[in-house]
Amino acid sequence: MNNIFSQLDTSSWAAYKRSLGQGVETAQELGVSDRTLTNFAASFGEFLARNAKADLPENKAVKEMWQVADTGDQKVLAGLMIKLAKKAYQENL
Repeated sequence: MNNIFSQLDTSSWAAYKRSLGQGVETAQELGVSDRTLTNFAASFGEFLARNAKADLPENKAVKEMWQVADTGDQKVLAGLMIKLAKKAYQENL
């Protein structure tokens, strides 16, 4: 997990989405399936829900949505984040 955190650009929301999208693209080029990515993203989301500070209203909203979601809903949220990140990355190629 630390390796992932160290490679993400958290200087802004746009930069974060682009760097996350780049990681998704790289994983797919290496043969990682969408299902595996979504499962990983769901695990990552659980980690963040337990450990990330809800210091901004947006972060608090996402954290609370994650906490009330069942496993299926969490996978949907994770899949949407992957799509959002990929779109942000592809728009900046």
